[in-house]
Amino acid sequence: MRALIDAGARRLARARVYFGHGTDNARDESAALVLHALKLPHAAGAALYRRRVGAAGAQRARALITRRIKERIPAAYLTGVSGFAGLRFCVDPRVLIPRSPIAELIERGFAPWIAAARVHRVLDLGTGSGCIAIAAARALPRAQVDAVDISPGALAVAAANVRRHRLGARVRLRRSDHFRALRGRTYDIIVSNPPYVGARELARLPPEYRHEPRVALAAGRSGLDSVRVILREAARHLKPRGLLVVEVGNTEHALRRAFPRLPFVWLAFERGGGGVFLLTREQLRKH
Repeated sequence: MRALIDAGARRLARARVYFGHGTDNARDESAALVLHALKLPHAAGAALYRRRVGAAGAQRARALITRRIKERIPAAYLTGVSGFAGLRFCVDPRVLIPRSPIAELIERGFAPWIAAARVHRVLDLGTGSGCIAIAAARALPRAQVDAVDISPGALAVAAANVRRHRLGARVRLRRSDHFRALRGRTYDIIVSNPPYVGARELARLPPEYRHEPRVALAAGRSGLDSVRVILREAARHLKPRGLLVVEVGNTEHALRRAFPRLPFVWLAFERGGGGVFLLTREQLRKH
């Protein structure tokens, strides 16, 4: 096993595939693909690496790595699973591969920005695979979570993940273009990882991104089309002292320039990542 994983890592490194859809290095990517090809669990322990692999299994693993290199398909789409906030999710090309640093905030129960005990309603806007909604429901056991998306395909994947995590009683899926189907509903937290890639950045992305749904990435010329809607409409859907948390990635600087008076709080994460802001209902209403 160890030799097979190391050989795969060398091939991936030589091919200069792009890492960033769940792993950030060639060895972890190779391990994920080899374990999937051999139908072995990720949590098998150190003894796994001394395990002998038959010729047929080794060929399956090498073939999967070959496909990763030639087609530039992200590993999570090849294995059909991805991790987020310590949980496993089914993924396919109908949804973005979970990778938001918001996971770290969810794991902390949104502390220190709000007391978990007073969170009763959460909205995940643009839910995709449902990873944020489901992780929030697990971290905030008193909360009901609405998870909305404009894509029927994404909602089908999210539904499968809600069933997988047995949260059908607390996570409600709904098709909506931003807040359109949520008239009159208010929340303690609105969290979103919306499309935020501008036209110029989109054209320069590595080929792996072409396998992800364009509707979940592209946000007009400057990358602000979706976040402008969120900023304009979120306050009317937040309860007093409610929080808005949004990831905008590399569009952070464009957003600062477009809204110089908004007192964004830009969150820092121990595990890396950035471009996530927080605002309160009162700040949105004032500005």
